[in-house]
Amino acid sequence: MKCIIVEGPQGCGKTTLTNYLRENIPAANLYRLTGHKDKTVTGKEKSEKMYNALLNYIKSLEGCDVNLIFDRMFFTDYIFSNLGYKEYDYKDVYKKLLTKFSKLNYEIYYISLYLKDTNIFKQRLIRNHHDYQSFSVESSIAQQNEYKKILQDLKPLKNTKTYEIAMDDFEEAYKEIKKILDIN
Repeated sequence: MKCIIVEGPQGCGKTTLTNYLRENIPAANLYRLTGHKDKTVTGKEKSEKMYNALLNYIKSLEGCDVNLIFDRMFFTDYIFSNLGYKEYDYKDVYKKLLTKFSKLNYEIYYISLYLKDTNIFKQRLIRNHHDYQSFSVESSIAQQNEYKKILQDLKPLKNTKTYEIAMDDFEEAYKEIKKILDIN
């Protein structure tokens, strides 16, 4: 079974793509993770506890014949801390979680979304959003650059295939994702 993780900056199309995947992959559960609003060191502890529990849960589903789709995971906390949106350094937790992640017995697809034309962020970021994380074109571009770096951490993992998909045109992205995931 597949474990599909979709990451990318705010406004790139994660919700659109994960909804598409949920509708087109049989026996698929979609998990939309938002994290928590605590940006302090206490938030780091909460995040570590939450993602350890999540990875244990994923492990417990091995062999259940269900595909898992995640709209964000612990990679986002790492990127948000790297960009200074959090008051803590997440690198130590990230490394521990990445080690645990690398031991999951799934066909893992890590899909990093981006926009070739960053002007599209302006249109997509006009929406209701959380009051604890501001949405801006500059913020999304900075996130997009950080997500590209994450791919280097994942490429050596034997259980994980990594992909970058441009979401400027949803129909083109769907064609690409169909090939990658062998969706009819």
